[in-house]
Amino acid sequence: MIVRAAKEADLLRLEELEQAVITAERPFNSTLKVEGAKYYDLPTLIASDESLLLVVELEGELISTGYVQIRASKQSLNHDKHGYLGFMYVEPEHRGKGINKVVIEHLIEWAKAEGIHDFYLDVYAENGAAMSAYKKLGFENTLVEMAVHIN
Repeated sequence: MIVRAAKEADLLRLEELEQAVITAERPFNSTLKVEGAKYYDLPTLIASDESLLLVVELEGELISTGYVQIRASKQSLNHDKHGYLGFMYVEPEHRGKGINKVVIEHLIEWAKAEGIHDFYLDVYAENGAAMSAYKKLGFENTLVEMAVHIN
């Protein structure tokens, strides 16, 4: 298993994995587009000095992803910047092997070297498996986003 920074040559596979994330999250969000949904600006995540997009390669195939992006924090918080974690995905046949944990640890180490010590991510409250995995890594529930669709 190789954990490495994503590169431009990975874009096609990263786009496939992005669609896998969207497909996996569709049951939690009925407002996602049926076609043409995109979550990430992958070229920017690869090129920016303010982010690190990692991939996990196993036997020549990309099986997992994750990024950390340094973002400005709300003025009300006691830190100016934080690390936002996203695109946390492991192919189903490789889940339960601790791969996501390894990716998050790498991302946090990189961000800490950049002076970041506070980290956030978004997860659907109904996604119990993901919630449990993040809690095992020390994440806590903070803010619940609520939505309503009105015709």
